[in-house]
Amino acid sequence: MESDSLRPELFHFADDGQIPNSRYPLLLYRNVFSERKSAGATWLEQRFAANDWTNAWRNGIFSYLHYHSLSHEVLGIYSGSATVQLGGSKGKAVSVQAGDVIVIPAGVGHQNLGSSADFGVVGAYPGGRTFDVLRGHPGERPRADQTIAALPLPTTDPLLGMSGGLIHVWK
Repeated sequence: MESDSLRPELFHFADDGQIPNSRYPLLLYRNVFSERKSAGATWLEQRFAANDWTNAWRNGIFSYLHYHSLSHEVLGIYSGSATVQLGGSKGKAVSVQAGDVIVIPAGVGHQNLGSSADFGVVGAYPGGRTFDVLRGHPGERPRADQTIAALPLPTTDPLLGMSGGLIHVWK
């Protein structure tokens, strides 16, 4: 059973014609780890890898609207803060900060609308999957839709492993 502090906020985004989004909700865990800066990045990489979310990188979030069709994605914020547009242009702008973790289903649009100079993110993918960057351009779909529909569900939550999060929510 998840504790209240580890229960994520859920965001549902419908297909808007440009961005497919997902029938699965995006999960946003707020202030779930205390390490910051390089130590925070290392903590996230180790936690994600322990739960089989690998192929990790450190950077930020693209400033243009995009989504992934080849994999779901987790973003852990280890430094700074940002306003992120989730769900495409018709979605929702959400403030995030160090200590937050976002689990993004394949197809869900996301974009950095503005961030602090020290904004830092660790990203990773279930089973170390590769990823693509799609921008909602004409011709991307229906192939992207078919790719997303064929993706297996992750076997673990990147933060909670087998004990909660998407394991219970993405049934």
